[in-house]
Order: sequence, then C-alpha cells, then structure tokens
Amino acid sequence: MSKRRDFLAANSGKRAPMPGFVLLMRPRDDGDETMRIGFTVTKKIGNAVVRNRMKRRLRALARELLAERGVAGADHVLIGRNGGIERDYALLRTELGKAFRKVTPQAAAAAASVDTTTPAKAVAQVGKPL
Repeated sequence: MSKRRDFLAANSGKRAPMPGFVLLMRPRDDGDETMRIGFTVTKKIGNAVVRNRMKRRLRALARELLAERGVAGADHVLIGRNGGIERDYALLRTELGKAFRKVTPQAAAAAASVDTTTPAKAVAQVGKPL
C-alpha cells in the first residue's frame, strides 16, 4: 500500500496492539482476494536510520507470516512502536502471530468451537465402559 487514503481506511478496521508494533486489519470488500500490506514508523521513533531498520524488521516479519495467517481481500498495516527496534526478532514474530489471531475472523470462530475439556477429563471420558 502506498496511498494515504488506504492507510486511513485501514485505521478504521480491527486493531491488535503489541509491545513492538500495532497491527491494523480491514477487509476491503471489493471482490479482490489480494492481501495488501503497509508499513509505517513515525519520526517519534528515531532518525531515518532507526525508522528504516524498524521497517526492514516489519517487512521480514510480514514476509514470513502474512501468506499463512493474513486475511485474503484485506489491508494489513504494521505500525512500528518505540520498543520494537530493541525487541528480539523471535519475540516480535511470536507477537505478530498473536496479533494475526486477534484480528482474523476465522481464528476467533475456531477458538470458540474448541473443546475446553482438560486432557485428564478427556482420558476419563474415553476410559468409561459403554
């Protein structure tokens, strides 16, 4: 994404704040199944070198996880936060996975349908004679 209006439209969608970044996701509802991604880091974060380093980290994260966890036909925006540049990359990757689960409608539906019985109860139920 490169147009300001697309970033502003994504701002009205779902939001998943994490310590290193904020993920915004908004379905476009235009019939196009293409996933779009945008990155933004404000000048409050640091000088151009720091902002570009943060954007490179966000791009690498999106390259890894967007294809498998992103929403088809939606705009995704990653906004870099102040602590994101010092955070461990593996931790950022885990947080992005959590953020995708938070904003993805399929993940919310799947979480609601998961059986919440504990393994001990499941074993006890299986072991009962018929």
